[in-house]
Amino acid sequence: MLLVAANLRAAVTSLGALLDEVRTGLALSGAMAGLITTLPTIAFAGVGALSPWLVRRFAPARVLVVAMIALAVGQALRVVTDSVVFFVATSALALAGIAVANILLPMLVKQYFPHRTGAVTGAYTMALAIGTTVASASAVPIAHAFGSWRAGLGVWAVLAALAVLPWVPLALRARAARRGTTRTSPVTRIRVRPQRTRLGWAMAVYFGAQSLSGYAVMGWLPQLFRDAGFRPQDAGLLLAGLTALGVPVALLMPTLAGRMRSLNPLVFALTAASAISYVGMALAPRGGALLWVALLAVGHGAFPLILTTIGLRARTADGTVALSAFAQSIGYVIGALGPLLVGVFYEATGAWTAPIGVLLVALAVQTAAGTAIARPRFIEDER
Repeated sequence: MLLVAANLRAAVTSLGALLDEVRTGLALSGAMAGLITTLPTIAFAGVGALSPWLVRRFAPARVLVVAMIALAVGQALRVVTDSVVFFVATSALALAGIAVANILLPMLVKQYFPHRTGAVTGAYTMALAIGTTVASASAVPIAHAFGSWRAGLGVWAVLAALAVLPWVPLALRARAARRGTTRTSPVTRIRVRPQRTRLGWAMAVYFGAQSLSGYAVMGWLPQLFRDAGFRPQDAGLLLAGLTALGVPVALLMPTLAGRMRSLNPLVFALTAASAISYVGMALAPRGGALLWVALLAVGHGAFPLILTTIGLRARTADGTVALSAFAQSIGYVIGALGPLLVGVFYEATGAWTAPIGVLLVALAVQTAAGTAIARPRFIEDER
């Protein structure tokens, strides 16, 4: 699970770090570059929604193996072509693998570690954060060391291939067990439809609101600090610091959530940290930059919190994958609006007050949805 999680953003952040080199190497138009940067949210929302259908027909371990193979093959093939169409198609293949794995991991935690949901979710979200940071930071140095952007992107196919290996025996055993069960006594499975429940929509809105803020901050935070007078390299370091500080938060948050009956204290603590950070960046972005980044890293603990809550709000593995698919599919669509809205308000006003106001509104929506998912109940009971 940790190996899989470490792969879930490397294909995205390594491309972001090398986008200028890729644009030059493939002679990408601005429109095509824009399409490539929006592919992750399209794949996460669209392909991720198919995961419950796949799990109903195939063992989850087998689905995960195929997803990771798609990720490895897609990353390997996109660096051996000069065709823009083929590059986009293979990038989409890799992102489809990530989209399915995104949905499956909460379910697999529920299946293999039903009594340690918080601890295991914390471990894999930490691995995800580490993989994101390492890929972003090392893609350019690797490309420079080998003299080509293709090496900086292609190396992550090796990590994806390694993540497949531990799952192959599980997939083979799952296939045999599923065949034996079908021959003897077929299992009756309850169809869970989160889209028909208040809990499902509250989870989706919470996931979407925190994604909107997260994508907006990742895209625009360096520009905010550059406008405040920081050198470009220092603004980049502040963004890297945000990601690095998120690693221990990613480990701690699910552990705390797994031990608490009501999640309201965590919901309000994360809201307070983010709100103070946003207001601070609006009023004194230069003087308190380190403090605002540290508080924002705590506030972004909403991501590991919602991943943990997906497992806590379902009784069964089927319920977990259905809730995971619905919350993440709707959530990534909402999240894609973050960079766009911030960019529109920043361009219209030339200042950061209005964009930060957008983030505060999103935070208020996130908090309201958080209170709705805070009390213990299960998606299967709301059918």
